[in-house]
Amino acid sequence: MHVPDGFIDAPVSVATGVVAAGAVAVSLRGARRELDERTAPLAGLVAAFIFAVQMLNFPVAAGTSGHLLGGALAAILVGPYTGVLCVSVVLLMQGVLFADGGLTALGVNITDMAVVTTVVAYAIFRTIVKLAPHRRRTVTVASFVAALISVPAAAIAFTAIYALGGTADVSIGKVFTAMVGVHVLIGIGEAAITALTVGAVVAVRPDLVYGARGVTARPLEIRDSPLAPAAPGAVARAEAPAAEPATAEPAAAEPTTSEPTVATSRTPEPVAAPRRSARHVWWAGLAAALLCAGVVSFYASASPDGLEKVAHDKGIDQKAEDHAAKDSPLADYGVKDISDARISGGLAGVIGVGATLAVGSGVFIVVRRRRATAESGRA
Repeated sequence: MHVPDGFIDAPVSVATGVVAAGAVAVSLRGARRELDERTAPLAGLVAAFIFAVQMLNFPVAAGTSGHLLGGALAAILVGPYTGVLCVSVVLLMQGVLFADGGLTALGVNITDMAVVTTVVAYAIFRTIVKLAPHRRRTVTVASFVAALISVPAAAIAFTAIYALGGTADVSIGKVFTAMVGVHVLIGIGEAAITALTVGAVVAVRPDLVYGARGVTARPLEIRDSPLAPAAPGAVARAEAPAAEPATAEPAAAEPTTSEPTVATSRTPEPVAAPRRSARHVWWAGLAAALLCAGVVSFYASASPDGLEKVAHDKGIDQKAEDHAAKDSPLADYGVKDISDARISGGLAGVIGVGATLAVGSGVFIVVRRRRATAESGRA
């Protein structure tokens, strides 16, 4: 759904640019509360993974394909504010390096693909999680539904933007029907990818999934004896050791004092569980991203995506303009002067993953350090 240059007129492009800039500014501030020393590098990985999976266009109808937007996936894995930043970094890399999505339309794309999808998806996700039983399966189901709805929501948002500033004289009703219709189908693919990815991470490290916090944790319980049923929702306490049985021999008389004795019992202080390293998850995610971008992308559908197909069929692309970076060495996801399509596309994908990972991780580590600096200043 990358909007190229020329689809939207200058005033509306500027207006959406302002909206996008404001959303990014708010997200930079909000991400400080979501990121810690473990999740900051993982957020960069999420951006790189979304870039890689977006290269995997899948067929949805005759002559039409779709690809992941990623807003729902990012919001659930690393938080809604950080999710907006993840998708924004991906869109920036795609526009600057790969001539995918117009530079003058960058505000439109961030508003539509980063802000709308993330906000809609996370709102739906949290609603389902609050109402449904607190189980791991709930997180996966909520991820599926949230991702499914977020894609047609983005299609509706694009139609609204086009109604305000479209450059071609096209019936908005026809654009709405076509965009929503095809993106409902694309949403099914988005939902499947999102649910599978979130489910895989929740299965091995639920503590790393932002949306699963407070859902997958097992409640502490009180047990009066090892065999007694627990009281749900109560706090666990340590049991005192059993008293030694009395013996038949009489005990020697002990001198008594006038001071009363007070029986005390000490409850051991809870010991914090050691924090597990996320290194294995990070390397596994990077390997998956490189595999998708470097190998699997060669087998992706070559059909136009939903927006491209609707634009061609309905005449939205009448005033489309050439991309300012059309002569980039990586334009159209291929390395210039390499004739072998498999090698050219795979190498471009690997470069894109590396660039997105570097930029995204840099942004999130800086945001994390600013939070740490602010906290130390208040201490």
